[in-house]
Amino acid sequence: MVIKLKDRLLFLLKVIISFYVILIVCYVIFYLVDTLGNGLFLDWFARKFLVTTTLENTDSGMSYFNQDISWSVLKDFLLKCFCAIVLFMAAVIYSVVHFYTRKKVKAAANEAGKLIHTYMDTENAKAEVIFSPPYGEIGTEMERVKTVMERHEQILKEESRRKSDLLTYLAHDLKTPLTSVMGYLSLLDEAPDMPEEQKEKYVGIAFDKACRLESLLNEFFEITRYNLQEIPLEKETIDLYYMLLQMMDEFYPILSAHGNTASLHADEDLKLYGDPEKLARVFNNILKNAVAYSYPDTAIEISAKETDESVEISIGNKGKTIPAQKLKSIFEKFFRLDEARGSNTGGAGLGLAIAKEIVEQHGGTLRAESKEELTVFYVSLPKRGNT
Repeated sequence: MVIKLKDRLLFLLKVIISFYVILIVCYVIFYLVDTLGNGLFLDWFARKFLVTTTLENTDSGMSYFNQDISWSVLKDFLLKCFCAIVLFMAAVIYSVVHFYTRKKVKAAANEAGKLIHTYMDTENAKAEVIFSPPYGEIGTEMERVKTVMERHEQILKEESRRKSDLLTYLAHDLKTPLTSVMGYLSLLDEAPDMPEEQKEKYVGIAFDKACRLESLLNEFFEITRYNLQEIPLEKETIDLYYMLLQMMDEFYPILSAHGNTASLHADEDLKLYGDPEKLARVFNNILKNAVAYSYPDTAIEISAKETDESVEISIGNKGKTIPAQKLKSIFEKFFRLDEARGSNTGGAGLGLAIAKEIVEQHGGTLRAESKEELTVFYVSLPKRGNT
């Protein structure tokens, strides 16, 4: 924390006063000891530093005593005293500085904590108003942190709302096909002599409703798995051309039922390093989305090529142009392009969100463009992903 000039001068003055107080105390102690001890200091000084020599006068035969100071002993003693005083003063100054600094830092930390609590607990608070100039940097940082927290909180609320709505819709939708299945099976059970043609019709309807029920149950399972599953990547070299070709074959019944076709434009030797199971899920989710929202009797174009640093894959379909505001949200969890629950095209709204997370976990990017009734998803993956 920044200490003002006034505080620094005050601190220096305290150190100087402390030094003189120590000297005065030492002098007072010396005076009291010497006075009460009846010249003990002088006696000690004489014994320690005075050298007595005896001189004899040959003419008179008398002896004289002469006392001189032993300057070498005195200088050694004074040097030791000086060193001791320096060390003592250094210890005193360090203790004073340490105590004073801790006190100031603790006070500043407490004040900063109060300001932070006030700022975080006050709605629409302005950092420059709450945080005084010495705490300006903290105010700027807390403003950034609060903005990020509010944005994340809003995203979580939106996801929670979508998930809640989705579960409500799915619970309602589960009842509809189940009721139909039970109704048609009851008719078949109650009328054993029903004409074969009518039986086949009822069995077909019941089967379709059962398939729809299975699809809805899979959506429930997808939501649960998305919340609980965090599996690390198991990377290896992948034959990307073969993976995409195999996926097209797996989608052939769905494509045929929708009147669509799929074509692949890629080098047969195209390789990629990544988790084959996870990346297969990425392309499966994107291709499933392309089929669901493409016009009947149109082609889905799949392209893949290698660049210097990455492998670029694109999957495009002809269909309604996705509005710009929705295009920004298609990779968000539980987002559905079709708001109407009567449509069978929309899933749990997790497919593209999961695909994006897997791609980013590989160190790549996933984006989409939609214009003039052509929607294209672009997947970019590094040749050697993050390990």
